[in-house]
Amino acid sequence: MLEGIVRESTGKQSTKALRRDGYLIANIYGKGLENISAAFKANEYIRAVRKKENIAFPVKVGGKEMNVVVQSYESQAVTGELLHVDLMVAQPGVVTHYTVPVTPVGTPIGLKNKGLLNLVKPRLRMKSTYENLPQTVEVNVADLDVGDSIMIRDLPTFENATYTDADRVAVVSVIKAK
Repeated sequence: MLEGIVRESTGKQSTKALRRDGYLIANIYGKGLENISAAFKANEYIRAVRKKENIAFPVKVGGKEMNVVVQSYESQAVTGELLHVDLMVAQPGVVTHYTVPVTPVGTPIGLKNKGLLNLVKPRLRMKSTYENLPQTVEVNVADLDVGDSIMIRDLPTFENATYTDADRVAVVSVIKAK
């Protein structure tokens, strides 16, 4: 479980001091809940996010344990270092927006014809309760040739969960290698 600290001061100087000490600044929020300004050790946060098995993962801040979902993050433009992350509490029964990872299944025909598999949208935005949310969207790419693509309207639908991106947006395609 990822453990963090509650930030007493949210000013510029205290934020810089925490970042210098290796902390990642975080904001934890949820519907009907009070916002929590927190900080996590950056390396521990990255390890926890990489090894998580579900969309939500447990954190402990100020003695409270909760399951959270990464909603957005901010990174430094040149170095790619994480600066800030927004975490939303995964509350049961509350309908909200989540980003669900896309998993391509199979080997496209187009790879034999000098094509490359291009994952255009690695994550899809969906509206649902956390209980009804799929943990991943599997896309069968076996029939794709060079120039073919799969759009959101071609994806499987889920009961009690809807895609919020436009249905004409490409998710996976096979492009010609240069």
